Amino acid sequence: QNTNQHTCLLNMQSEDEEYLTDTYPSDLSMPSSDEDDEEYDFDYEDSEDENEEYDEIDVRLENLFYHNKSLFQDDPDNIEKALEGLKNILTLEKEKGIWGFKALKQIIKIQFSLGRVQELMDSYKILLTYTKSAVTPNESEKAITNLLEYVSNCNDTNLLQKFYETTLETLKEAKNERLWIKTKLKLGNLWYNRDEFGKLKRLIKELHKACQNSDGEEDMRKGTQLVEIYALEIQMYTATKNTNSLRNIYHKCLKVKSAIPHPRIWGIIRECGGKMHMTEKEWESAKDEFFNAFKSYDEAGSPRRIQCLKYMVIANLLTNSGINPFSDHATAAHKNDPQITALTDLVSAYEQLDIFKFEDILENNRETIMGDPYIRQYIESLMKRIRTTVLTKLLLPYTEVSILFISKELNIPSKDVESLLVSLILDNEINGRIDQVNQILKLHTPLDETANSKYEAINRWSNQVNNLNSTVMLRLPR
Repeated sequence: QNTNQHTCLLNMQSEDEEYLTDTYPSDLSMPSSDEDDEEYDFDYEDSEDENEEYDEIDVRLENLFYHNKSLFQDDPDNIEKALEGLKNILTLEKEKGIWGFKALKQIIKIQFSLGRVQELMDSYKILLTYTKSAVTPNESEKAITNLLEYVSNCNDTNLLQKFYETTLETLKEAKNERLWIKTKLKLGNLWYNRDEFGKLKRLIKELHKACQNSDGEEDMRKGTQLVEIYALEIQMYTATKNTNSLRNIYHKCLKVKSAIPHPRIWGIIRECGGKMHMTEKEWESAKDEFFNAFKSYDEAGSPRRIQCLKYMVIANLLTNSGINPFSDHATAAHKNDPQITALTDLVSAYEQLDIFKFEDILENNRETIMGDPYIRQYIESLMKRIRTTVLTKLLLPYTEVSILFISKELNIPSKDVESLLVSLILDNEINGRIDQVNQILKLHTPLDETANSKYEAINRWSNQVNNLNSTVMLRLPR
């Protein structure tokens, strides 16, 4: 437990050292006559004493803050002692100021690391009262953003919901639109992860309204925020399989030129675009989108890049292009990743058209490949693709082939061979017919096609002669 606390505490972001400038009374007035000199001198000396006392308290609070902050960072065993010391700053503080604000930020992070949810929320609500007057708007926004990021990886979704909703209430009063949108997006991601799409849809509507100009049109000056909203919306439509809405928003998003979002956001958009193309069997477009998503995630340092690389490999195999997906230097760097090696072997087996090896790789790497529900739904299409390629080459020298022979070559039952052949014949990928009685595939060769054409021509000529004969016979006198 101490080790976990130490890890969490070391991750706390260091604060910039900030100092308060001396404050002097603003109501001092200049003496109007010589008689007032003595009174004026008395007031000045009294004011100076007050400032010195204020400075002493301020320095003491500053020392207390840094002492207690280093106390738990140097030794996690002192965390409770440091927590009490930081709370003492709030007691010693005569009025809300910068050191109480800084202390509260550290108190919240410590309470978060200790799992004290209710105490954390109480401290956070107190901190939000400091943002109204005790600190500058810039300091306020920086602190709230820092805390939002700090708690965002928490698995307690109820805590996140309370944290975000409490923040939104304060920001609504402060009229900080930028931070309000950012917090709304975090709440939206929470609804998305909890599959609460009704709430998410209403939230997205609010966000779009916040990004409109006076004419009710989208304000392109808020391009970056718009793209982040689109990314959230695209994820929602992908999860709910609303392909039509997904396509519309996806293309609308790509037209926003004034945006400079985080690479991770583009990664999300491109990944969802790739899935959209996969759904519609647009393999080539899907491969390109997954590759773009991989590059964006790679730039952002997101582990999601490996998942997108897997999707790109599957899409590339479905294109049947024959291009090795690891020929690019960006993907080649991950070729030996433990999660990718199974797919590199799969690509190798596909290039060699070795069905037995291909199936063995799938069987032996079920967790890596088949463990992903999204990849699993395309494995059947992938198997059909490699079987079709092998079958097409297998049939080249033959005019008649036993279905049993094909079954052995493709390593599938005769019933599955028939289904595959029917599908390929209907798609005009194979020119032939199935003799189900004798379980033979009969292929039409170019010579057969020429002979058939001749027979059809003779048959038409014969029919015309018969018709002519009948006409003549009718006209002859009886």
